[in-house]
Amino acid sequence: MLGSLIWILLTGFWAGQLASRLKVPALVGMILAGICLGPQGGNIIRSDVLAAADALRTIAVMVILMKAGLGLDSEKLRQQGSVALRLGFLPGACEAIVVAIASVWLLKFNIFTGLLLGCIIGAESPAVIVPGMLRLKSLGWGVKKGIPDAILTGSALSDVLLLLVFSLLLAFLSQGVDAGLTLPGGIMLTPLQQLPFQIILQILLGVWLGWFAARLLVVLLARQFVNKRLWAQNEVQETLVAASTVLFLIVLAQNIPVFSGYLAVMATGFFLVEQDAPLARRLRSGFNGLWIVAEIVLFVLLGASIQLQVLESMLGVGLLLLALGTLLGRSLGWYLSTVGSDWTLPEKLFLLPGNSAKATVQAAIGAIPLAQGIEGGEAILAISALSILVTAPLGAWAIPTFAPRLLQRGEVDATKVAIARQTTILAAVEPSVVAAQVLAKAAEMARCNDGNVVVIHVSDCQAQAEALQTQTKQLLADVCYCFVWIDISVNVPTVQDAAIQSSIQSPSQPSIQASAQNLIVQEIIRNAQSYQATEIVIGKTSRSPAGSSHSGASVSIGSVSQALLATSTLPVMMISA
Repeated sequence: MLGSLIWILLTGFWAGQLASRLKVPALVGMILAGICLGPQGGNIIRSDVLAAADALRTIAVMVILMKAGLGLDSEKLRQQGSVALRLGFLPGACEAIVVAIASVWLLKFNIFTGLLLGCIIGAESPAVIVPGMLRLKSLGWGVKKGIPDAILTGSALSDVLLLLVFSLLLAFLSQGVDAGLTLPGGIMLTPLQQLPFQIILQILLGVWLGWFAARLLVVLLARQFVNKRLWAQNEVQETLVAASTVLFLIVLAQNIPVFSGYLAVMATGFFLVEQDAPLARRLRSGFNGLWIVAEIVLFVLLGASIQLQVLESMLGVGLLLLALGTLLGRSLGWYLSTVGSDWTLPEKLFLLPGNSAKATVQAAIGAIPLAQGIEGGEAILAISALSILVTAPLGAWAIPTFAPRLLQRGEVDATKVAIARQTTILAAVEPSVVAAQVLAKAAEMARCNDGNVVVIHVSDCQAQAEALQTQTKQLLADVCYCFVWIDISVNVPTVQDAAIQSSIQSPSQPSIQASAQNLIVQEIIRNAQSYQATEIVIGKTSRSPAGSSHSGASVSIGSVSQALLATSTLPVMMISA
């Protein structure tokens, strides 16, 4: 088993990286890696790992749904509440109905088997949609109207509805029409009559349990400025407790199917943002780390579960069914969901690439009809696999491609999403008593943020630069850094000439120093922009650089830091001697 996991992680990672380098979504590489490692390829993954694929996929889906909940914005949901609710019911239902009707015509299914296929195909993939929508939120696309939030919420509700109808149809086709519920008084409810009550119960209990789990996590994990012992000492422990709690909700829902476990997970993340924003921010970072591993496992196992041999005979019919379901059924649902809203036509059109991907649900339930002996189960499995191979890569590619063309860009709310930002500290140093303090502070900031340091020295003395480079190597040994020496004599040769003349005409010395000071400030700012620095650290002292070979190039570091503070658009931290 260990060998199989190593193959999954390493092969999936490198395949995803190679796909990204080729400008293809990483999940395409991961799915292809799964096909190569699975029974259809080299058969490297052990059978016991494949047997545990459903459990591993459940963990991965838990991670991505928790990320979705932690990224929801309550204000935007209130603004788009009606649209989000309609997106949760209409597109998936319309697609399922169109697929059912088309399958009666194309596959000679009865209407109930057609609806079973429609429920599988109509479900949306959180593994593709959630990362895509969270990335749009982090970049600001569509956030003004809450479009990513509406899609995230609608996707979760849609899967609740379709999975309920799927389980109802499966029981009906397996057991017949006699399966029902008898109420007090002898009232008999058929499975179809129970469906509205089941949907309401699943949603209400799922949301309530999500609120309760969030409240429990806040009690256990919240940090306060008081002297008390915490249950979790760091972000890793907090993420472990939160992940175990929401995974328990999914397991509980599987054993007591009266509420939606996936909706409860998403609700937990949402209510955590409302109840304790600092805790939600820390968990957001922790679940981002978990998703790096969970994504690889999820999509590699998806690829390994696809049965290529059953696709050949169903390729043309399957593509036609997918096209009809999306272009007719889902498009009608999108129109009905957004009618009367403030969405523009391009924003409505974005639903086509942004809300069509299928992967996790199809992989989880696509093989169940065949295992249950339902007539047409092999065709259902083939079309489920085809929907993954076609729509998951297209969705992962289309979401970031069409968002800039169809959505408006707004201001990013950093309290709702984790914004990936590379920290680069520019440390400007001169040979003085404060140089070591500047380097030590830059190293400390880089360690705290896993950032980089650019050390810059502007002078006309190579010996000074070499001494500072040696000092930098000692103090920044465990930090990713580079040392840049700007030779002032090469950049502004007139400064040397003026310095020679200054020995004869000393009144010109202030203007020479001003020229050198301006050059140093310009070089610091230019390099800060070139290296995309996020902050500048510089020393403040009254001493002049010692050992300069040209007196005209000797400029007070204090004057440079003051000029830099007045000129720079980046934050400047001054370290005093």
